[in-house]
Amino acid sequence: MDLLAKLNEKIDSLLTKYEALQEENARLNNEISNLKQELEEKEFELMECKEKIALKEIELEEVLAKIESILSK
Repeated sequence: MDLLAKLNEKIDSLLTKYEALQEENARLNNEISNLKQELEEKEFELMECKEKIALKEIELEEVLAKIESILSK
């Protein structure tokens, strides 16, 4: 095999690897984008849950205050 053929083979191999890496990079970028969106949704859900918990704690404090009021009579 002559030198030019070897060089062409190496170039073809490098181009194939480059194209495969570009495809993988695009796939990974897409996955990152999807994960960022999912994270934003989860953060919003978490915020809603925290708000609900805070409201429930207020309700519990009110119930406790009523119970203590009844017991102190």
